Amino acid sequence: MHLFQFDKYHIFLKLFKFFFLLFVLQKDIVFAIEKTGAEKVNFLTANPFSFFHIITDLENQESQIAYGILRFPETRIRNQYPLILGVNGSKNWADHHLEYMEMYRKMGFATFEIQSFNSRNVNSTVGDQTTVTIAMMILDSYKALEVLGKDNRIDIDNVAITGWSLGGGVALFSAWEPLIASIGIKERFKAHLAFYPPCLVEMDLIEFSKAPIHILIGEKDDWVTSSACEDLVRDLSDNNVDIGITVYANAHHGFDRKGLPVKEENGYATGNCHFRMRSDGALLMNFLDIPMITPFRQKVALGWCADRGTTIGGNPEARAKSFDFARKFMIKNLLQDFLQ
Repeated sequence: MHLFQFDKYHIFLKLFKFFFLLFVLQKDIVFAIEKTGAEKVNFLTANPFSFFHIITDLENQESQIAYGILRFPETRIRNQYPLILGVNGSKNWADHHLEYMEMYRKMGFATFEIQSFNSRNVNSTVGDQTTVTIAMMILDSYKALEVLGKDNRIDIDNVAITGWSLGGGVALFSAWEPLIASIGIKERFKAHLAFYPPCLVEMDLIEFSKAPIHILIGEKDDWVTSSACEDLVRDLSDNNVDIGITVYANAHHGFDRKGLPVKEENGYATGNCHFRMRSDGALLMNFLDIPMITPFRQKVALGWCADRGTTIGGNPEARAKSFDFARKFMIKNLLQDFLQ
């Protein structure tokens, strides 16, 4: 086949796939009420492996249909609701995540459970971290926010994002301006609450939104260390980012779960991992500064610096304090302005 004919054929296939996805989204009821009272919200997103791919090559990423679950308080007393968008961790949605979301609805918030894993038929990324990435989930979150902005029941200027572990990284780095600018939608998150996120980066470019950010992490976390988060918070604070951190004593990763800590044999312990992040979003390996912009390179980098075997589980005191903090954080940053 002539090269020019091949290019035309390739372009045709890409356009056909794009418009087919749009057709599917239109034919499927976007705000489809389920029997449970929840609403399935579909949106068109993509599969960028890394921040680098969002910033430098977003238009060429493979399209993806994704969805989330929208819920409102049982008693609807407002025309519009502030909303909290939740992002799961590496083990997908867990009971303690849903407990927070239920608490928020009882406070008067709408909630949105983004389903990045289930949309891609992935159950877990523990010990892998390549099939669904923070970059994919950040893009999902903003694409969902854009669709939610068309729902007149939602006060789109009063939306916070929160997440746990992998989702904590989404809640944290969704405030990074180069990503926001590259995704290119007008809707913004008004607050970011990150539970035990991966903080193992030294950033060349520290430009974050004006929205408040807070990190909650356990002192004994061996998946993502509290010291790495304290260092990152210090770097961001020195550059006038509105960020804070709370470290819970004697608490492990997943301290807000019920049940005692247990060993997760396949988990990455990243205490010895610390990566420089360029302004184009590329993470660099600890050796030779090789960009970690493919699944293989990321696995090599983690294999070099990370150990296998981590601890995950609840700490009743830290759990109670974190639920209380989350409640007060959302009241302060969403409800106070909303009720004025």
